[in-house]
Amino acid sequence: MSKESSQAHRVVVIVDEGSNPFELGVATELFGLRRPELDRQWYDLALCTPTPAVRMHHGFFTLSEVAGLEQVEHADTLIVPNRPDPETPPSAEVLDAVRRAAARGVRLVSFCTGAFTLAAAGVLDGRRATTHWRWAGLFERTFPAVRVEPDVLFVDDGNVLTAAGSAAALDLGLHLIRRDHGAEVANAVSRRLVFTAHRDGGQRQFIDQPVPAVADTSLAPLLEWARAELGTPLSVADIAARASVSQATLHRRFQAELGTTPLAWLTGERVALACRLLERGEVRLDAIARQSGLGTATNLRIQLKRTTGLTPSDYRRRFTLSRSAG
Repeated sequence: MSKESSQAHRVVVIVDEGSNPFELGVATELFGLRRPELDRQWYDLALCTPTPAVRMHHGFFTLSEVAGLEQVEHADTLIVPNRPDPETPPSAEVLDAVRRAAARGVRLVSFCTGAFTLAAAGVLDGRRATTHWRWAGLFERTFPAVRVEPDVLFVDDGNVLTAAGSAAALDLGLHLIRRDHGAEVANAVSRRLVFTAHRDGGQRQFIDQPVPAVADTSLAPLLEWARAELGTPLSVADIAARASVSQATLHRRFQAELGTTPLAWLTGERVALACRLLERGEVRLDAIARQSGLGTATNLRIQLKRTTGLTPSDYRRRFTLSRSAG
């Protein structure tokens, strides 16, 4: 989302019969609350329903007196409704609204079983997507033209993004804010939520073992130490030595607790630090590469492009904090 835009980016959420109020709350918290502390134009959030009143979450809540589906025509980002029963298709009115939005190039987003809505509208054919692990098998059988990634938190396939479950909706929402406003702003929002700043979409939906109950046996102190050492030639071997375990054991612990490898986590943290330095106005790529531990300006360019899709100059132009909000 361009900072120079004079009009706020409009996020429209379709709420349908049976929709999950938690996921509606996620959208409201992330895109609807005013955030004057960020000193920038925020999103314009609107809700709409296909009928004058819809019962949410097995009838526990009723949403009424909101706009109809005509709001979809004004969306820049459209969050489609999830399905309480994925085997029951969405209404024809909702599917038509989603198809019209897709034809206009609107960014489409689903949380949890909302992927069934996108797929039923035909906008996921040939694309990557995810949904809740419980329904992944049904999804694959019902929509064989979709490239399902069943174990990840969310999938960013350009202008169509899908989250695995209710909690993963927060991860995807913060990812969208990071895409639109940069890492510093996403971090500020996550701090306000008291939520982890960044769980990469490639992390697994669930872990094989429960997170250890004893605090000093978890990875948290080790991760805190490693983040403070990013500017050094820190390696996976160094992290394993700090934890007094073998690299193989460290790998297993990262997979169990974080759903990723030590190297992937370390690279992600380095790129996130490089993004923050770019946003703060550092112009020397060799200095950023050195401070973030990415080593060289060439490696910085490669890793940043791979993660954000932007070159350092493009990223700086888009997200430098010293520039005024639109």
